[in-house]
Amino acid sequence: MPKLFSLGLLSLLPVFLGIYLAWCQPEHLRELQHAFSFDKASSAPTTFVRRIIAVGDLHGDIENAKKVLQMAKVVDKNGDWSGDVDYFVQTGDIIDRGDDTIKLFAWMDKLRQQAPAKGGQVLSHLGNHEWMNAIGDWRYVWPTEIDTFGGSDERQEMITTGWIGKAWAANYTTTSRLPLHPVLGPPNTDYPPAVAQSDAPSTISHAAISFVHGGLAPTYPHLTPFPSRINQISSSLLSKLQDRRPFPPPHPPHPYPGLPEDANPEEQRLYGTDGPLWYRGWALDPEESVCRQVDDVLNRTGTRRMVMGHTPDFDKIVSRCNGKILIIDTGISHAYGGVLSALSIVYTLTRVDSPAGTPSSMKTWVEKETITALYMDNHELLSEDTRSIMSDFDFA
Repeated sequence: MPKLFSLGLLSLLPVFLGIYLAWCQPEHLRELQHAFSFDKASSAPTTFVRRIIAVGDLHGDIENAKKVLQMAKVVDKNGDWSGDVDYFVQTGDIIDRGDDTIKLFAWMDKLRQQAPAKGGQVLSHLGNHEWMNAIGDWRYVWPTEIDTFGGSDERQEMITTGWIGKAWAANYTTTSRLPLHPVLGPPNTDYPPAVAQSDAPSTISHAAISFVHGGLAPTYPHLTPFPSRINQISSSLLSKLQDRRPFPPPHPPHPYPGLPEDANPEEQRLYGTDGPLWYRGWALDPEESVCRQVDDVLNRTGTRRMVMGHTPDFDKIVSRCNGKILIIDTGISHAYGGVLSALSIVYTLTRVDSPAGTPSSMKTWVEKETITALYMDNHELLSEDTRSIMSDFDFA
């Protein structure tokens, strides 16, 4: 009996917590209500929430990077993982144009290790500048940055066979697909799936977002299965670059080394102008053109939005086609002097009452995606989409 009594008291803890917050900390109560809604009969949460922060090109500037991640509540005042977000996504170009390459990659590794303890995860991408350095193209490397490695030879070793190069191979992809609900699988679950997911309702099959540095061009032939096809090609090419012996001396002052001689056509296309590292069409082409083409790419990749860096707008995060295309490079580095920014994506899925006459096996849910540009002195709502779902699947 004492054990049953104690279990009963434990079940009342959410109620006591709610009363306490309402009495002495109303602002915290509002935050709690924003994160969860409760079924009156069961006191069980009926809203699922996923919080994502994405940040674009950092280019060797750890000072501004820390300002942005603290502003977006990815990290606390000490630069450690805060636990306030579920996913932090960085879309590449950490390297070049600044002196803080080593510090930035070390910090990303630290956050990657800290995040799981608080239920979070870091998703990292290789930008065209990481690939340029892997190839030996050092046109945007500052002499003072080379000095932080101890010299050119030491730098080349660290970004190929050293800890930075190993981190690229193990923890960085060229693109990613982030499902908005766990029923669709963990990050980088392929679309279309290799095996049909009988437990995943088709109503949210595309409830996911793609992240890449340059862009997923409509003409690029290796979009599916997404993202594994692109990442397999990039992993193969990176391995060939890192396995070269001897390493070609960097350009400049030496000749441009180019891709390895054994790079196959798929690897060459990856690094081409319509490949995911260099493509700028979603950012630069006319609105009518990109909005006419975007749905086809979203359908093929099993996503609702695509997020990318690479093409900077120094004043703002750019939203096109009602938030289906989001370009988040705002020139954060001192090298550019652009606005400090982060992209916030908040996804909720809430159980609501079904209309009269609905079969008892069917449940009604409301999806909401809120896309916000975060700046140091203000926030801008870019898109807010709401959908109703009726399904016999229990998302809770």
